[in-house]
Amino acid sequence: MSFQEQALRFHCQQAWLYGILHLPQQPISRGVLIVVGGPQYRVGSHRQFVLLARYLAERGIPVMRFDYRGMGDSDGAIQTFEHIAADLRCATDIFFEHCSALEEVIIWGLCDAASAALFYAHQDQRISGLILLNPWVRTEQGIAKAYLKHYYLKRLFSKEFWGKLISGKFNPLASIRSLYTFGKNSLQRAKPTSVEDQASSTCDLTASLPERMRTGLKSFKGRVLIIISGKDLTAHEFMDLIHTSTDWQKILKEKEVVFFHIQQADHTFSTREWRNQVAEQTVKSVLSW
Repeated sequence: MSFQEQALRFHCQQAWLYGILHLPQQPISRGVLIVVGGPQYRVGSHRQFVLLARYLAERGIPVMRFDYRGMGDSDGAIQTFEHIAADLRCATDIFFEHCSALEEVIIWGLCDAASAALFYAHQDQRISGLILLNPWVRTEQGIAKAYLKHYYLKRLFSKEFWGKLISGKFNPLASIRSLYTFGKNSLQRAKPTSVEDQASSTCDLTASLPERMRTGLKSFKGRVLIIISGKDLTAHEFMDLIHTSTDWQKILKEKEVVFFHIQQADHTFSTREWRNQVAEQTVKSVLSW
């Protein structure tokens, strides 16, 4: 299906934000809002956003992608992913304004954009679904455990590692110090959060990032797809969190969250094969929900 691409400019708290609307000739009533996951090389994952948007638009799905405040071409001070609710609301407003067929929106976010989507979605009834890729749940304890499990243990069984050790090209003292640091951090316990804290607004920054994300998911009434890379530390940290948290397991089951794993993929799904799998799963979800 043919589609048009239109540049958009809109206000968000005294700042001009810029985006691109991909509007099919005959759009369906469910659109996709692509959220940027932090500063990245424009021809890297940002190129993927362009290709994904066009892939969806060719299949009748209206898409909007934009830079939130301080990002890319948009004005304003740089915002962290924890503080872009206003940007997401303004983007959703302008999306509806320029696509008359639109009745609901699915937010698509990679990494910390996935986290931002979880914070925001339950606050806006127009958001009917979330497609989250390698969600960012970074804590000092979580990344330490991920390194120990998915990096250091694998290195011990690596032929390359033992070759460097025997040839003297490897500094064991530096690695031992690093291993000690990660081991110590992995044994630290996160500060407990009361039930009252967990039930409060997701903007409560006193709770840990994983707890706030879980609260956001619990409050959201729509459908959720989570796409996970098999060779990405951020994805490993998220999956380790799920496997060790009965609270996360419970909410994922209650919400009937669907997982799709791409075992060989890196963080940004950088090959054509991985990119196409992401696009196909996105279309499948958007059209079937």
